[in-house]
Amino acid sequence: MGPNGHARISAIASATALSSPVLKYGHPGPVPDLLVRKAYMAAYDRRLASSCLAEHLTLASLGKSSLAPSTDDTGDRSRSNFTEDESLPGAFRAKLQDYFRSGYDRGHMVPAADAKISQEAMDETFILSNIAPQVGAGFNRHYWAYVEDWCRRLTGPFADVYVFTIPLYIPHKDPDGKWRVSYEVIGSPPNVSVPTHFAKVVLASRPSSPATPDIPEISTGAFVLPNAKGFIMPVEAVERAAGLNLFSDALKNSSKHICKSTKV
Repeated sequence: MGPNGHARISAIASATALSSPVLKYGHPGPVPDLLVRKAYMAAYDRRLASSCLAEHLTLASLGKSSLAPSTDDTGDRSRSNFTEDESLPGAFRAKLQDYFRSGYDRGHMVPAADAKISQEAMDETFILSNIAPQVGAGFNRHYWAYVEDWCRRLTGPFADVYVFTIPLYIPHKDPDGKWRVSYEVIGSPPNVSVPTHFAKVVLASRPSSPATPDIPEISTGAFVLPNAKGFIMPVEAVERAAGLNLFSDALKNSSKHICKSTKV
């Protein structure tokens, strides 16, 4: 993400790496599957059967803009069903059976309420590559839902809201004083990793003033939630835990904290 809030991808670097003669007989991987949907984009990790996701929210994308043309093709979640992701190889995709009697909710990473723009967009949020095992009471049905709703309400004071949803596997200190990463894997055979935490990283943009509409005011924030209790985290902490570099240092240093930029 560049200092102006726009995503930057080095296509030349990617093409050069993939054309290396070292890769003549195969890629060492792991290589995420990039899944482009109507309402979001996902990077699917085949080892964990989980995705990091990105979405761009606006009043128009949520069907709340008075300027957007009306349409009868709005998403209705009662018409959507959970489905396996047929675009992924069978050996690496999450299965419906994996969640059966697992004790976990099939938790949306990109929420269905963010995809009301069409039934197709809504249906795509029910594909299992957008789903993760989440504790139900106290998390998926409560704190996680509150954060999702807060992200949508940011489209009121901000013109553009970029949301990154990230599963995390955070180390914990064992009784012997050593730090380890451990997590449950559900399914039979074990197939889908259960994240220890989930993160929402948000970048919101609006004109800095009526006189300078082309100069954006950028606000960022990161929120990490364990099972039933959430807390605010620096963006850098989420990036470090997830192995990601979401925003440039210049952007992070110049942005305001999003909780200080709005009262939604």
